[in-house]
Amino acid sequence: MFERRIAEVAAAVTARLDAAMAPMQGEIGAAMRHACSGGKRLRAFLVSESAALHGVDPAPALDAAAAIEAMHAYSLVHDDLPCMDDDDLRRGLPTVHVKWDEATAVLVGDALQALSFDLLTHMPLAADRVVTLTAGLARASGGQGMVQGQALDIAAETAPVPLDLAQITELQAKKTGALIEWSAQAGPVMAGADAGPMGAYARALGLAFQIADDILDVEGDEAETGKRLRKDGEAGKATFVSLLGLDGAKSEAARLVETACDALSAYGNDADCLREAARFVISRES
Repeated sequence: MFERRIAEVAAAVTARLDAAMAPMQGEIGAAMRHACSGGKRLRAFLVSESAALHGVDPAPALDAAAAIEAMHAYSLVHDDLPCMDDDDLRRGLPTVHVKWDEATAVLVGDALQALSFDLLTHMPLAADRVVTLTAGLARASGGQGMVQGQALDIAAETAPVPLDLAQITELQAKKTGALIEWSAQAGPVMAGADAGPMGAYARALGLAFQIADDILDVEGDEAETGKRLRKDGEAGKATFVSLLGLDGAKSEAARLVETACDALSAYGNDADCLREAARFVISRES
């Protein structure tokens, strides 16, 4: 059920993003489309599934799902830059600054961030809910969320003492977890419902996702993941694997998945697809 559903969401979101980017011509337009190509669309799936769970119309859900994928793509374009993680491969393709140049990559990231907010303004939804969702994305992606997480990650590279487990957890809750939490809570926010259970689900899911990433960095195959691996170990950075050990990290990821699934108890069997998503997060190979 999960694999079918995420494939449906991915196709719909790709079409929505293509339509939104159609007026954008030249190098910037081409590079934006390149940056948005591929990917699992997990965040979009969380938006769409949480919306369906709360009876939200598919039209605003699709706009919000496309918005989070545009925001995520922006973050990856900037994260790959030489002044950040300096990566030359993303989703099995050359990164934007490699295929084009650094200036184009900066502008493409800026344009994708703007596009994400533009998409939210098109949602056929009550104005107060559009404002709440938009403000939430601004916080999740900015200096209280993802950007702050990125800053903490950069600082950790030159810190005299490696981060401890609590610090790594805080960093990843912002860098990776903030956008995942926004995605899962988008449904109840659009419906005007209690977002608490989805927030608890997403916090556990986001941390499990990052632990799985750290495990993939050690055990993964670059051909499968589509990106360069084992960078953190080579740089001596603290990760969940370096702090917990490989087996400990796997056990913690599994525990977090069960916590995420338990958070959905109020929804009964209607949330089974979200439970499958949580289990997928720690079993994926890319």
